[in-house]
Amino acid sequence: MIPAEGAAARGDGTIIGDDGRARPPWASVDPLLREYYDTEWGLPVRDEQGLYERISLEGFQAGLSWATILRKRPAFRSAFHGFHPDTVAAYTDADVERLMQDAGIVRNRLKIRAAITNARATVSLRERGGLVDFVWQFQPAATPEPASHADIPTQSAESVALSKALRKEGFSFVGPTTMYALMEAIGMVDTHLMASHRRGSSGVWPA
Repeated sequence: MIPAEGAAARGDGTIIGDDGRARPPWASVDPLLREYYDTEWGLPVRDEQGLYERISLEGFQAGLSWATILRKRPAFRSAFHGFHPDTVAAYTDADVERLMQDAGIVRNRLKIRAAITNARATVSLRERGGLVDFVWQFQPAATPEPASHADIPTQSAESVALSKALRKEGFSFVGPTTMYALMEAIGMVDTHLMASHRRGSSGVWPA
């Protein structure tokens, strides 16, 4: 990835931006990704609606770039009624067809149906403590300490276990790699590079 204008690559795997802050290459070029990295990625998500949205968007991201999903997120939120689980859980085949005609989102029938299925599973989980506690019970005892992008795993024993447990509860599009990306995004693991200005910012793990 080519550093943005005014940015400089370093030997520790990060790129220094024009603001003097160290970021990984993926968050150093696109302004939207840079803003997402600086203000959102890796921070804890502990509310049901927010977590359901993240699971849904990670599912839609499968096979695509996160930048694509992030650009479409406002359209996704509009199309899926803010990812309110109860509302999406009540979607019918007519809603599936509506969504398939929405050019603002990823029009993949399997992924759309998965989002609806997962909303229903989210509602069902309330009887057993709820989605948030269910997901966060898989937080590992330790987090990676990557010096470079090559040091960051794509899945873990915990993401495999989380994937299996969610599938048992009726969720879909929640494979181990997708769930590890979720764990990174919501702060369950800290995979910020050690030299990044965001390392330790979640409050879940020490710097």
